[in-house]
Amino acid sequence: MHSAMSLLSLFLQNAVQAQETGITRHYTFNIKMANVTRLCHTKSIVTVNGRFPGPKIVAREGDRVVVKVVNHVKSNVTLHWHGIRQLRSGWADGPAYITQCPIQTGQTYVYNFTITGQRGTLWWHAHISWLRSTLYGPIIILPKPTVPYPFARPYKEVPIIFGEWWNADTEAVISQALQTGGGPNVSDAYTINGLPGPLYNCSAKDVFKLKVKPGKTYLLRMINAALNDELFFSIANHTLTIVDVDAVYVKPFNTEILLIAPGQTTNVLLQTKPTFPNATFSMEARPYVTGQGTFDNSTTSGILEYHDQYHLHPSNSKHSLPLLLKRPVLPDLNDTGFATNYTSKLRSLANSEYPANVPKLVDRRYFFTVGLGSSPCPENQTCQGPTNGTKFAATVNNVSFVMPNIALLQSHFSGQSRGVYSPDFPIIPLSPFNYTGAPPNNTLVGNGTKVVVLPFNTSVELVMQDTSILGAESHPLHLHGFNFFVVGQGFGNYDPAKDPTKFNLVDPVERNTVGVPAGGWVAIRFQADNPGVWFMHCHLEVHTSWGLKMAWVVLDGSLPNQKLPPPPADLPKC
Repeated sequence: MHSAMSLLSLFLQNAVQAQETGITRHYTFNIKMANVTRLCHTKSIVTVNGRFPGPKIVAREGDRVVVKVVNHVKSNVTLHWHGIRQLRSGWADGPAYITQCPIQTGQTYVYNFTITGQRGTLWWHAHISWLRSTLYGPIIILPKPTVPYPFARPYKEVPIIFGEWWNADTEAVISQALQTGGGPNVSDAYTINGLPGPLYNCSAKDVFKLKVKPGKTYLLRMINAALNDELFFSIANHTLTIVDVDAVYVKPFNTEILLIAPGQTTNVLLQTKPTFPNATFSMEARPYVTGQGTFDNSTTSGILEYHDQYHLHPSNSKHSLPLLLKRPVLPDLNDTGFATNYTSKLRSLANSEYPANVPKLVDRRYFFTVGLGSSPCPENQTCQGPTNGTKFAATVNNVSFVMPNIALLQSHFSGQSRGVYSPDFPIIPLSPFNYTGAPPNNTLVGNGTKVVVLPFNTSVELVMQDTSILGAESHPLHLHGFNFFVVGQGFGNYDPAKDPTKFNLVDPVERNTVGVPAGGWVAIRFQADNPGVWFMHCHLEVHTSWGLKMAWVVLDGSLPNQKLPPPPADLPKC
């Protein structure tokens, strides 16, 4: 009897330990071509396992995720696990030539990382050229088995991932734009879970339908995987409750409309109507536009359909009237007032269970301008940039980032950075000007592969200032390897004397991707507690292609658990 009790005790102890430490979840991603038809246009696209959008990864907080990626296509490929902290697993982060060389045709690479202190929705996508136009999918992180959500448990959970569809080959689109120096052609449609919806020509059947029951709560896990557009989203006659952004819980608030930038995720609760309504409801997304360039001015839509087990669905009855389709009212395309009001409502829970550990003392302060510029046209070539004889460029502190030929993390780890990158990224603009006023006459940019080097555990405050050079524009900036706190934002030029007095250091929202307001600034703080090389870039893919990117090198700490482990044996070679 005593022995049986001991065995039971041991079993329970092991079960508890397993729950605390998590399990290992294995996935195999075969990168291969597949034919997909949208808008009456069939083309061969790069996919994972032949699926578009790609398969979802489901894990719990504390789980280890192992993804074997096999490249069967002609293009070089890397995958990025967007928003995963990658604590001491920088080799698995994925941006090409930053943490790894690409996976070449016929090669395999195993991404291996543990999900630590995160729960909610993130996503994975290709991180080389414009391949993420079709290579993307959701990452769903559930809480630990015994931990509930800090809101009512939903009846059902549904991923909703926004994307863009091009009839053309996106690799040809960006290749042509970089060659001519002009802006790239825009997408032909936006999509919801890969489907454009009925507002486009030849798309009546490609409609995402969310079938719901009356009186239930649904958790919608929303992801913006579009290449170049922030999006407004709404469901006609329904209120959404925002409960989580970028896999961090927020103080819940209700809204009819949400705004989501490329790279961002938002979890919302949808409370369905208590009785079966004689209507279907359109859910729609269209762009929020601040720049002066061309854009895809179209609307993707899906349908919210009620199903009631106690009533015959009206559409199944020959005698019933056709269902009324109700459409939402979305803001104007350039409604920056709505965008500002919406983002100001996002606040961390900041309670004992989910504290907001905002760095109160700052070791290092940085001021980065972000925006567009131009570079000279090569000799004997005609360019279609902002002025005659120039190409479009984009910069951080007037440095347009030049991608190296060897991955930065490899050269940092091996101590052979000479000739690969230099540690002299400017911490403030070298030539201050009226950032949001009349633009300077000279819009030419500098170039280089420059990084900021941080000692381990440095607390950082970074102010990112939009510029009006070639037009003020909202820039969704994504920082790899860290979450950060958005402690302040405003319009016009940042004032270092007055603006910090208004910073929120109590319950600022915690994110991995934040919009720098058009003609304004945003201030973030983070703790550099993760050794490695971490990319930071605009998540408008065209701006990244033009050079709006840089990297942070975080040095090892003194303790063993503060050091970056050596690279895996199968790390791709350049």
